[in-house]
Amino acid sequence: MRVVFMGTPDFAVPSLAGVAQSGHELAGVVTRPDRPRGRGRKMRATDIKAAVASLGLDVPVLQPESLTDAQFHAQLQVLKPDLFAVVAFLILPRSVLAIPRLGSVNVHPSLLPKYRGAAPIQWAIINGETETGVTIFQLSPRVDTGDILIQKKVAIERDETAGELYARLKAKGAALLVRAIDGIADGSVTPVPQADEGMSRAPKLQKEDGGIDWSKSACEIRNLIRGANPFPGAFTLWRDALLKVHRATLDAARGDAGVVIGADDKHGLIVGTGEGGLALNEVQAAGKKRVSGPEFVRGYRIEIGEKLGSN
Repeated sequence: MRVVFMGTPDFAVPSLAGVAQSGHELAGVVTRPDRPRGRGRKMRATDIKAAVASLGLDVPVLQPESLTDAQFHAQLQVLKPDLFAVVAFLILPRSVLAIPRLGSVNVHPSLLPKYRGAAPIQWAIINGETETGVTIFQLSPRVDTGDILIQKKVAIERDETAGELYARLKAKGAALLVRAIDGIADGSVTPVPQADEGMSRAPKLQKEDGGIDWSKSACEIRNLIRGANPFPGAFTLWRDALLKVHRATLDAARGDAGVVIGADDKHGLIVGTGEGGLALNEVQAAGKKRVSGPEFVRGYRIEIGEKLGSN
């Protein structure tokens, strides 16, 4: 079967490698155009384009500025694809979806219909889920609503961050994608219509979504810190400056919301919340490197009674 792979970020790289190493023919790769990135704003290839080179794949790489461009459509037609395998890419217009003979499949890191949208991993952790998964489904004009081919449940570890779960799910998604393509090729996989019952949304996170509301419970705040790590990052105000909080654990101490109730070089920084205490295990002051809670207390002479957050 001739497969055209579409993807851009590193989440898609294991899936590309899986398709390339399967028994199917990788007919081409589509990724976004190269963009300036990093502090120097140097032009850099997308993660998928770089992976094509590192894997030694001799396939055409298309980087359209627009998915509705007629020339791009013509290039896809020349590749004569049976199937599009889409991972962490743009929304495909109807005109593109109509090209492959067997349609298009997508890897989504949630148990659809839960967490439809751009940030399913982050929202699952922020909402305190203990389980998520990967869904391979057929693409349709409505985003994240197509028929399901394969689903696999994955437990979320107690202290796992969004970045750590992301790394696990991209590997599991790659394996499931190859299974789904095999199943389509031999007719062993049966599409199951996706119900709207139990549906939830997972919109893209903005930087302000990482703001800590100390009136919430310690458990809720800890989940936000985990879910916002590494992006957009959880933060609070401290001494009129931004303080990033990368990791935290629950603490039995109690006190007023946002108030420092413990500060020593052994246990570090403990802050009161709307319910329970929260030990800030890893923090980062503005313009400084990440440090442990005890290192932060030693370096900044934190005092019990100090207030975090806006007044």
